[in-house]
Amino acid sequence: MSEPALKVVLEAALAAAGEPLSLERLQGLFDETARPEREHLRQALDELAGDYRGRGLELTEVAGGFRLQVPSHLAPWVNRLWEERPGRYSRALLETLALIAYRQPITRAEIEAVRGVGVSSTIIRTLQERGWIKVLGHREVPGRPALFGTTRQFLDYFNLRSLGELPALPALRDLEAVGRDLEDHGAMADGNDGQRP
Repeated sequence: MSEPALKVVLEAALAAAGEPLSLERLQGLFDETARPEREHLRQALDELAGDYRGRGLELTEVAGGFRLQVPSHLAPWVNRLWEERPGRYSRALLETLALIAYRQPITRAEIEAVRGVGVSSTIIRTLQERGWIKVLGHREVPGRPALFGTTRQFLDYFNLRSLGELPALPALRDLEAVGRDLEDHGAMADGNDGQRP
């Protein structure tokens, strides 16, 4: 039996992985003697992305690497596969996440100062459990408060390659709209990985 084409191997790995795969992980699929160069991998991934144009799947690059996913315009139909609707996030959670994403690194006290109300431990815990935020370090002031920032998983979930792709934030008072944008971006990821919030 001959070896399958590079593009076919990559497609199978991306379909089976259920998570983004970096170029390094994709290279690791091959024995050292048959390991393709990065530029050959990229070329095969570009061809594969072209093969999916106009179809029910697309190949997308996010912070964690490459993944196959449902195009956003098809998410309303695919989401009907799951009987329960995803939980809606509270305004407080979305505001907290938006502040962390746009102002990171940021302390809990700084979030509270902008929002004008306290941030519940449940919100911080939920964001950490989702893998969307993490403690980046501690501010060198009395009490050494934790500095929060977003994670690669946050970028992957919201289909972003970097924080530079976040929508422009015209004014901090419009955090509810930012929260809706984040939920809308997340709907694409939900529509293809089978995981519900």
